Order: sequence, then C-alpha cells, then structure tokens
Amino acid sequence: MVRYVGKRLLYGLLVLLGVVTLVFFLFNILPGDPARMMLGQRADQESIDIINRDLGRDKPVGLQYLNYINDLVPVSVHNNADSTNYFFLSEDKYAPYTTLLRLGSTSVVLKAPYLRRSYQSQRRVSEIIGSAFPQTALLAVVAMLFALIVGVALGVISALHKDTWIDRTTLVLSTLGMSLPSFFAAILIAWLFAYVMAGWTHLNMFGNLYSVDDYGCGEYLDLKNLILPALTLGIRPLATLTQLTKNSMLEALSQDYIRTARAKGLSYRRVVVKHALRNALNPVVTSASGWLAGLLAGAVFVEYVFDWKGMGVVIVDGLEKYDFPVVMGTILFICILLVVINILTDILYAVLDPRVRLS
Repeated sequence: MVRYVGKRLLYGLLVLLGVVTLVFFLFNILPGDPARMMLGQRADQESIDIINRDLGRDKPVGLQYLNYINDLVPVSVHNNADSTNYFFLSEDKYAPYTTLLRLGSTSVVLKAPYLRRSYQSQRRVSEIIGSAFPQTALLAVVAMLFALIVGVALGVISALHKDTWIDRTTLVLSTLGMSLPSFFAAILIAWLFAYVMAGWTHLNMFGNLYSVDDYGCGEYLDLKNLILPALTLGIRPLATLTQLTKNSMLEALSQDYIRTARAKGLSYRRVVVKHALRNALNPVVTSASGWLAGLLAGAVFVEYVFDWKGMGVVIVDGLEKYDFPVVMGTILFICILLVVINILTDILYAVLDPRVRLS
C-alpha cells in the first residue's frame, strides 16, 4: 500500500512540474507588455525598463523559470547579501518564512508557495485566489449536489421503467445534456429563466452571492443568484450520473441476491431501496467525486456569463489585462486541486478494492 501511494504521489509531482513548465513558458511567449499595460501607452521606454527590471522580466527566460520554481517550492534557496541578485531574499517577499539553514550569504527558507503579485492591483495572487475560490467551491458543490440527487432519482426511475416512454425521454435529455456546451447552455438558461420568464422566476441574469441593499444598509445574502449558475454547471454531470445510475441499477436488479430477497417475501420497494440501490450507488459516488474536481476547473465560462465572482472571472479578467501572475497562479491552483483529488480518489480505490494495488 505504501509503495502504491508513493507511486501516485510521484506521478502527481511530475504532472505538476509539467503543468508549471508549460504555463510559465506559455505566458512568457505571449504577445503583450505588462509594464506598458501598467503605465499606459504613452509611457517612456526608461519607465518601462524600470518596471520590467522590478518584475524580473529583464532577465533571461531560463533564469526567470528557475526563480519561478524557487518561489513555488516550499523550501527555497536565496542570497542575502546582494539585492541585485535575482534570488535575493527580501523581507516582504514571502512573509512569513522560517530560515532553516544559513551558509554565509546563502539561506534555505521554509515558506508557503509564493505565486507573485498582481501586475495591476499589486495584491498577492494568493489573496486574490483566497477571496475568489470560496465562491467557485460553493457553486461547484451546489451544482454537484443538484446533479447527484436529481441524477440518481432519474436513473432509478428510468431503470424501473425500462423501455418505456419515461426511459426513452430520459435517454434523449441525458444525451442532450452531455452534448450541450457549457457556454451556450449558460447563455440559453440566463435568457430563458432570467429574461423571458423573469416575471415568474424573479431571477437575475447577473449577480453574486451577496447583493447591495437598495436602501444603503450594506450587503445581504442573496441565494437566488446561485440557482441559475448551479443549474447550468450541473447539467453535464446530471446527464452522466443519470445514465450511470440506470445502468448500475439494471445490473444490480439482475443479480441473484435480488431474486433471493424477493423470494423471501420482501416488498419490491424495500428490495429496490435497501438492496439494489445501495449496491448501485458505489460507481455513482466514485464518478461524482471525479466530477466535483472537474466542476471546480470547468466553472470558468459559467461564472463569466453569470458574472459570478469566482475564479473564472479572475482568470478572464487577468487575461484581458495581461495580468500574467494572476492567470498563472489561478491555473496552477486549479491543477493542484485536480491532482490532489485524483490522488485521493486513487487511494480510495485501493482501500476499497485491493486488486487495484496489484494492477
């Protein structure tokens, strides 16, 4: 088991290193000058050079990459003496940090991963992610709960009414839900429920978790703004979980223990709920955990359409303003989440089914 977990951790680290390398070099070859974006189009070259030197963009790309890795890893090496050195350890760069080892002018420090600062606001990227991620996490969790509850219910109903109009209708809707792009679905749902049917639904086309009070009393919790984004984000996992539940239920209902339970005189409802459904939910719950990780990464378009102040809006806003540290840090954070969730899922597989460790 230890060897299996170690291999998964090693694979995860290799994936993260590949993502970091790809993201860094991708955003360092894109056109656009952040210094000019910060100073305006009329800025003189001397001022632009000063900003680029302050951002470290005047150094060779290879050296910039090494410094970026040095900022990301928890244990990093720095030069204390020469402030012109690219690896110079300033007091406010990592704050707080702990010095592990000091050899002359070189220090080895322990600190949290440093994702740089925003070019536009000068805020730490970690602070920006910290304020946006709870919004995305709430949206993804609510969307997943909606997809899981409704998907399991529809899957069970479809399995119990196999080859009827209910089953065929569910199949058509599931296929449509799996093939519908999130961006188009978001626009369609916003137009239908927040514009055409606004008089009945009283839902807003745009909005965040907190709305400003019209009478100047500050902000208040406005949960109705969560309905449409969660509905849109949950459509694809809902379609998948519906068909997965149906197939698992049909397989469970065909097992010998179901016929034995029926022969003992148990009611059909009890057999379905306590025996068939319980065993059919194992692959459904496993799939739902994978979908939750996907929703955290795939909420970008949905958040942008509904102006939900999550990480999707942060990424789009950073791209529009050439705010590369924000975009890079957000993408890396999402990738870390995906890798961690996948590793935990693999470990859970190995715990539940020892055969996985032998494969």
